Amino acid sequence: MSEHRKIQISEVIAHTAAEFIKRESNRQSLITITRADISPDFKQATIFFTVFPESEEMHAIEFMKRNRKNFREYFKKKAKMKTLPIFDFEIDDADKHRLHIDELSTNT
Repeated sequence: MSEHRKIQISEVIAHTAAEFIKRESNRQSLITITRADISPDFKQATIFFTVFPESEEMHAIEFMKRNRKNFREYFKKKAKMKTLPIFDFEIDDADKHRLHIDELSTNT
């Protein structure tokens, strides 16, 4: 498939994951979906997110991983894809690094 199609599907996954989180989370922390990556064969997708406060990251990752199956069912209803990818969730460390660099650059 084209790179454009891969980007489109990644965006749909990220948007749908954000909707799912908004609906299902207990709101003890703020979980923000930052991006989604999908494999070239569209069989696996990784959804990246940040958590505020950071002290709640472990609870958030446990929540996300525990709800993989529920998210897959939710995604199946919302997105019309022939084959559903296997979803995984990860803390977006790249976003943390970007924020740290932003802090350093504004403090100088």
